[in-house]
Amino acid sequence: MENSELQKIWKTIDNEISPKSKDELNLLLKSKAKQTLNKFIVILSTSILTSIGLIIFLLITSLRRQDDLIYLINNAVLGLLVIVSIISGVLSWYKIQNNKFSLPLKDWLYERISLLSKWLTGKFSKLYYFVIPILYFLTLLSIHVYFENKSFIEVLNTEESIIGLIISTPIGLFVSFFAVKKIRRYQLQNLNFLKDLYSRL
Repeated sequence: MENSELQKIWKTIDNEISPKSKDELNLLLKSKAKQTLNKFIVILSTSILTSIGLIIFLLITSLRRQDDLIYLINNAVLGLLVIVSIISGVLSWYKIQNNKFSLPLKDWLYERISLLSKWLTGKFSKLYYFVIPILYFLTLLSIHVYFENKSFIEVLNTEESIIGLIISTPIGLFVSFFAVKKIRRYQLQNLNFLKDLYSRL
């Protein structure tokens, strides 16, 4: 890329930029790309920490309800799904951060764009439509049954509990999907920014 082209790109990012050499501009562009990637890392880190918090809750409540087999099964299935989510999140975080081969800017950016594109637009990108309802419902049951201070069966045999679950489920799912769609839209905007940056290099 010519130095004048790099200057033009960076001026779209910072209008007050002073003239820079090609190497300096490359460093600035890489810094901007890293800032954008850090937005993905913040979301991943928040997801991982939330999942760890849920695992701790499941362990504590399971230990206090050891005589309720169905409750334990519910928590075990939910815990397994959350652990898979944590592992996936940690691997994703590592792949975004890792640059052990000290790649040039263009190659480094290409790898991360490919990785993010696979997550956000690949064949498994719509998997959350199936995963969210399962996670939500299992989590709702775990919390609801625990704080009702009754067995799993007793809660499901209580009319008030069933009505509460029926009312809260669609509301909770709507909020969950709305939040996920907002986050994905934000991530896609950042991905498109990285793609635009890459196309100019």
